[in-house]
Amino acid sequence: MMDGLRLLPWTTPDGKPCYLDPDTAHPGALSLLADSVEVSQLGSAEEVLGGSRAVLGDAAAGEKAVRFALTRAAESLEDVLRIAVSRGRRIGVDAEGGEDGG
Repeated sequence: MMDGLRLLPWTTPDGKPCYLDPDTAHPGALSLLADSVEVSQLGSAEEVLGGSRAVLGDAAAGEKAVRFALTRAAESLEDVLRIAVSRGRRIGVDAEGGEDGG
């Protein structure tokens, strides 16, 4: 983990994590953008969950529909996990759910 840095809700084009050294007293434009992206990603994840449940509940859903739903669900889960890790670090919880030592 990079102490004091905020894990942003997006990655570089080659999939590497992006970090921000935030000013916690006065959030800047990039922090506010990250907050907005997180809200959007969480909203999208809720929609994907609903759609995935509908596909899974449809006995007539074909392989393509199930694969599409699973692909979108995996993408959303990746976003939600990144948000959880980022927020956990900011409140002092490590990735295993315990309190950080510092």
